[in-house]
Amino acid sequence: MEKIICGIQQMGIGVPNVADAWKWYRKFFGVNVKVFEEAADAPLMTRYTGNVVHSRTATLALSMEGGGGFEIWQFTSRPTEKANFEIQLGDYGLYSCKIKSRNVAKSYDYFKSNGATILGNLHKNPAGKDTFFAQDPNGNIFQIVEGRGYFSETGHPSNCGGVAGSIICVSDIEKALPLYKDILGYSTIDYDKTDTFEDLAELPGGTGKFRRVLLSHKDARKGPFAKLLGPTEIELVQAIERTDCKKIFENRFWGDWGFIHLCFDVQGMNLLQKECESKGFPFTVDSSDTFDMGEAGGRFSYIEDPDGTWIEFVETHKVPIMKKWGWYINLKNKKPGKHLPNWMLKVMGMNKVKD
Repeated sequence: MEKIICGIQQMGIGVPNVADAWKWYRKFFGVNVKVFEEAADAPLMTRYTGNVVHSRTATLALSMEGGGGFEIWQFTSRPTEKANFEIQLGDYGLYSCKIKSRNVAKSYDYFKSNGATILGNLHKNPAGKDTFFAQDPNGNIFQIVEGRGYFSETGHPSNCGGVAGSIICVSDIEKALPLYKDILGYSTIDYDKTDTFEDLAELPGGTGKFRRVLLSHKDARKGPFAKLLGPTEIELVQAIERTDCKKIFENRFWGDWGFIHLCFDVQGMNLLQKECESKGFPFTVDSSDTFDMGEAGGRFSYIEDPDGTWIEFVETHKVPIMKKWGWYINLKNKKPGKHLPNWMLKVMGMNKVKD
């Protein structure tokens, strides 16, 4: 079996209230299909939660436009803690979640007319494509970008779909590239520029000088959900002038307020583990066998990038297609790299939550 990176499965987002956050995400991003919802303890994550087992509730939601989903995550055993400093561009970690749009200018108008907090105006990125930044009610920053591909057309008024990637701030891009470029397969460099940038200037700390490297993958992703998860991009950002950069999750727990992890759907976890170890990114958490999320199951693991940013891998074994019919699909013995048929993926869209 080969190692396969099937795509970004989800961005983990720590919030103080799952229901409120998800309602906003449904309105502005159309991420309205519930894959699972579960309340449980998280015993395997004690390495990152003060050596104490904490409880949480989590909802995994997708958009049938395509793109990765959101794992919207809330502690139930303790308050969800915010960073005790203003997070600025260049601070190490998952700074922004990229959201795909069919028409970025129309998305901008929708966000503006519906009262979303927009950071600056509509701008061009270094590749000459429209983009803008918006904040959710919890202060998390999302970048709306031109989508690279779609699964289906839902007609959502925001013109948005799911997760298209992430801006990840690092201390040294050269040290980060072996992970993001080689292991995760973002081998195409769309641009590599060092300058001050208009599209970043209205972000907190965004007026300085930065190196930006936008990475994408040349070949279409393979695997059961690859057509739905679609093509994505990673933008590595390094502050050139700042000497006071901090880790976004410094002195906080995994699961606290903000973007907690970027999760990749994978196949061939054992081979992936060997590759990660050989390149200096050993698994720090590994469920080793099938974990049970109630309505879904699989094997999950974590690594850290050179600055401690959490990257999760999930090898999916069981997933609900149509829960009310008791229809689940077992992927454990499926042929590696094979896509699920489109009709089967579209049936998942019947789990849509309507407002």
